[in-house]
Amino acid sequence: MAEPSTSYSLSPGGKKKRPRSPGDNDEQPPERNQICTSLEDNLLFSDTMIALQLMRTQFPKLEKVVTQPFILQSQLYSSVKDRTQVDRDLESMKKDKVLRVFKLSSGQDDHAIMFMDDYLKQVASAVKRSGGRDQDGGEVFEWFERDVVQTKLDVSINQQELFSLLSRGGDVTDKHITLLMNAGLLTRQLIDPNIYWFAIPSIGPILKGLSQGRKEILSLLSRKKYKEMLLSSLEKTKLRFSPLDTRFLIRDLIGSGHIKTVQTPTGLLARISRD
Repeated sequence: MAEPSTSYSLSPGGKKKRPRSPGDNDEQPPERNQICTSLEDNLLFSDTMIALQLMRTQFPKLEKVVTQPFILQSQLYSSVKDRTQVDRDLESMKKDKVLRVFKLSSGQDDHAIMFMDDYLKQVASAVKRSGGRDQDGGEVFEWFERDVVQTKLDVSINQQELFSLLSRGGDVTDKHITLLMNAGLLTRQLIDPNIYWFAIPSIGPILKGLSQGRKEILSLLSRKKYKEMLLSSLEKTKLRFSPLDTRFLIRDLIGSGHIKTVQTPTGLLARISRD
């Protein structure tokens, strides 16, 4: 399989190369339905960007779900051995506005990684579905994309800073914030209502499938005598309660530490981790 050529690396002169995101037009990454190789053959990578790009192409296609591809941080940890390097690369790519990281409501440590080009498409789609920029107060969407998204790169923002950044475009009211929340671009933190999470609109069905799929795979393994299966067999399992691709879920469970892999003469085993 030909791997994507982009990597997050240093040039011979010591300057950091800007990695190509999926929106760059010189070389398009493989289409999402073109890569169907086994998980065992593509489990580990030495390069963070290559891992991100390949997993983007493997993002599950779901009917009536309009979410752009994203990668779970746990999946990335399962695919690149050096987690410290992964964290450094993610911070660099965030600063370079190549991608954004989002806190998910599906678990305390769940984070999603989305390329900036994909996120901006998701924002545009969410704005259109919510009534568009021409509705009363719709100017806030332009302010949000121009003055907030491009400036605030963290997973959350406090209310004072949000109002301050938005006010670069005009007078901000609570109605503007409500429009952003109704479009799914922001969610209010439950513990501190003055903090907002940046959100991926329309992600709800995927998070439900993620939660159900995790439980189903772990339940399947727990019923096995030794709580293990060949990875090649596990990834072919048809899930009953989750529409997500099994490989998508296995990568997540490996990276989060719920499953570990063990090399055997017959292939990789996926085994429930024991604390």
